[in-house]
Amino acid sequence: MVSSPPKSPGVLEAAVYVTDLDATEAFYSGLLGLEVITRVEGRHVFFRCGESVILTFIASATQIPPAPDARLPVPPHGATGPGHVCIASDAQTLEDWETYLKDNDVEIEADFTWPVGARSIYLRDPAGNSVEIADRGLWRRG
Repeated sequence: MVSSPPKSPGVLEAAVYVTDLDATEAFYSGLLGLEVITRVEGRHVFFRCGESVILTFIASATQIPPAPDARLPVPPHGATGPGHVCIASDAQTLEDWETYLKDNDVEIEADFTWPVGARSIYLRDPAGNSVEIADRGLWRRG
């Protein structure tokens, strides 16, 4: 019997749900510079983000249960409405992000410093998901 949960080294992947894979790829790969790992037309595009992965799915495609003999029997999932993902940045690099986004005519929805001193910049992907670029120190312990 295990008396407590094992420790996790971090989040491996996070998912947001989108409506247009071409626009999604242009945003996450073209604008934000993330590497495309894989793309399945009509279903998803996955992007490498540091040591994590951002999964972008067409929600309706992920809500279909897998066939009983599926090689990868991933359970159905999906969401409606805007989600959220946060990309880590070094504090000094946030100035470069702000300049880069403005130079590329990307609307910055919010830009502020949290009470702990970490800064966050918010923008929207083409599907309306909230994309935050934040000082990686935001959630560090005292």
